Amino acid sequence: MEQHCGLITGNKEPVPLKSISVTLSINDFVASVSATLNYENEEKVPLEAIFVFPMDEDSAVYSFEASVDGKKIVAELQEKMQAHSIYEDALSQGHQAYLLEEDDYSSDVFSCNVGNLQPGAKVAVTLRYVQELPLETDGALRYVLPAILNPRYQLSEQSTNSCLNIKTPIVPLEDLPYTLNMVVTITSQHVIERVQSNCCLSPIQYLADDKMSAQVSLAEGHKFDRDVELLIYYNEVHSPSVAVEMGMQDMKPDSLMGAPSAMVSFYPDIPEVEASKACGEFVFLMDRSGSMGMHMNSQMDSQLRIEAAKETLLLLLKSLPMGCYFNIYGFGSFYEKFFPESVKYTQETMEEAVKRVKDLEADLGGTEILRPLCDIYKAPSILGHPLQLFVFTDGEVSDTFSVIKEVKLNSKRHRCFSFGIGEGASTSLIKSIARVSGGTAEFITGKDRIQTKALGSLKSALNSSVGDISLSWILPPGLSASMLSPEHAVIFRGQRLIIYARLNGTMPQVESSGEVCLKYTLQGKSLENRVTFSLQPKANKSFTIHRLAAKSLIQRKDLGSHETSEGEKEDVVNISIQSGVLSSFTAFIAINKDLNQPVQGPLATRVIPWPMMLQDLPVHGFDSYYDDTSDVALASRFSLCEESVEDDVHREREDNGFGENFAMQLISLQNANGSWELDEHLTKILGTSLEDIKAANPVKDRDPSMWATVLAVLWLHANEKDLKCEWELLERKAVAWLHDNAGSSIQMLVQAASSLLKVSVTPAVFGF
Repeated sequence: MEQHCGLITGNKEPVPLKSISVTLSINDFVASVSATLNYENEEKVPLEAIFVFPMDEDSAVYSFEASVDGKKIVAELQEKMQAHSIYEDALSQGHQAYLLEEDDYSSDVFSCNVGNLQPGAKVAVTLRYVQELPLETDGALRYVLPAILNPRYQLSEQSTNSCLNIKTPIVPLEDLPYTLNMVVTITSQHVIERVQSNCCLSPIQYLADDKMSAQVSLAEGHKFDRDVELLIYYNEVHSPSVAVEMGMQDMKPDSLMGAPSAMVSFYPDIPEVEASKACGEFVFLMDRSGSMGMHMNSQMDSQLRIEAAKETLLLLLKSLPMGCYFNIYGFGSFYEKFFPESVKYTQETMEEAVKRVKDLEADLGGTEILRPLCDIYKAPSILGHPLQLFVFTDGEVSDTFSVIKEVKLNSKRHRCFSFGIGEGASTSLIKSIARVSGGTAEFITGKDRIQTKALGSLKSALNSSVGDISLSWILPPGLSASMLSPEHAVIFRGQRLIIYARLNGTMPQVESSGEVCLKYTLQGKSLENRVTFSLQPKANKSFTIHRLAAKSLIQRKDLGSHETSEGEKEDVVNISIQSGVLSSFTAFIAINKDLNQPVQGPLATRVIPWPMMLQDLPVHGFDSYYDDTSDVALASRFSLCEESVEDDVHREREDNGFGENFAMQLISLQNANGSWELDEHLTKILGTSLEDIKAANPVKDRDPSMWATVLAVLWLHANEKDLKCEWELLERKAVAWLHDNAGSSIQMLVQAASSLLKVSVTPAVFGF
């Protein structure tokens, strides 16, 4: 039987990749990474080893070199087609050659080719990159070393140039032939409070008494079964900062790499304001491809992605303000939408949507997101209701650049909030569609709850946006600043702003400083943040800030070979080669001419496998590339897993679509206006009888929904306080409804409900 989707089914060939060693240095909120791939050819024939691997799309790869028998061979960055030609010529002449490139269709997938690896030869290949670290809502900096290469859904018209077309073998964890080790050094201007990880780490070692430097490493025996995620907590992470870096001495002083560069980090203290009550068109675009039937992560007790998505949709629906507009799309190989066009949010439309959400399954095949996006964008705008798009996907899509371009074309009329679900989601897709539209991107892995992050983004979407953003510089005479980063149209509460600038002119020879001021308006009020910085920068041989600035410029222009204009492509190649930062139009090429043995016949090709836990294959409807009906063995191999999931789904449907999750059952009962009905469904969750509840009502002559609503809010505080961030918006609706309808009776209702349920809350919860 033909090997399908890279699964190794029988004759296992030796794998030349033996180990991966990663050295990670984190300085404040920038990561510098050196990853070494150690190869050894144990076969009797010369090989070409191909390793296709994921990397965060924000990574600026700037160095690639090989070490052969103690000799270092440094790669050059060249235009990609030229690099390919040199690589093929070198192999045909019997040389050893090395090629590192970014995929044409997705900027978070890379391939490394080691050509003409002779029998018995050992080679170490090292690549280096720098990366900004994103900030989590709890203030943690997040670094991820991807260990999961998800198969990407393939469009039939996909170019043969894509390394996504290489059938990467996927093996069970226990059969993975190479190991991973990682050492992490952290230095900061702030105290390092703690480091957390989804993997076992060695105990943290502080390198100084001030706790501003520390070291950790992956524990011995680390299994390569998940993305390695680190969360670094500093104190005072929100304070603004400016770092200045001198340019390269051998470059023109007014060029991108020759002039000094500055990296400005602001964390504006934007106060939370009352959300607009009826402003916005909210469209939720939900991935329903087969892979959404997988678990959230490699732990079998983790929630299925589609079930987490359904809970999230319900919470979002219940949290929308009355009078807004909304719609829900599901997509896979094709797409479905709940309503022909966005509808006004009413009790009737909400009830219909909730009913349909409960029946959603991961049953729409592959992952084609472009067509539903185009359908959303072609609809006319609703006056006074700006479009807010929420995209939920596990991101296993191939041609991300087409999607990014479509979002970018429509960026003036909407914001896109994107969510990558589960390990292996495409960072290129998730981050880029948020970046080009002025939204935010979130990744949900490990024990993260998609519900928490989605509701946080909804709060941002509902909040009044910050406007009139401007940045001004106060610098010594003879020095000026020109922006390298794009203008920011919007800043959200809790969002960090990173800006790159080039300093033009003559740097002062004596101790001096500059100042940057960020100004913005919020609800008519003018606000500002200021930060003073030194103009005596330290030397940095990695030129980290320059390369991050170059990466920022490349990201704005580089949309792959099919979506980038010729003019933009030329700009990208120039920036890439000048800065040494890899792009989709350039590649690193290195030749070892010491090896000069003519190749006898074609080289044997060995594609390096990636791990996949067997239970993590999709079970509800395989994405296109698991969809080959001839592969009966594959389907039967996982039939036990499929049956158990189907049983879970059946059990869940027996009880209002949310099983034993009483909080979700309670939330599903809430009306669109924020109230609850007093009925047996509610009293069952409260754990008492309808008669007893009615008897305890202190205002029996008034609308019983007032009593029911107070009881529901108190129950949430008593039983789900840890997840308050998820139901805070729907609670606000409930309290607002009570003030409009119960008036002076609220205090009496709360006292009676507290006595009945034996719970107490602060009076502020109900606004008194």
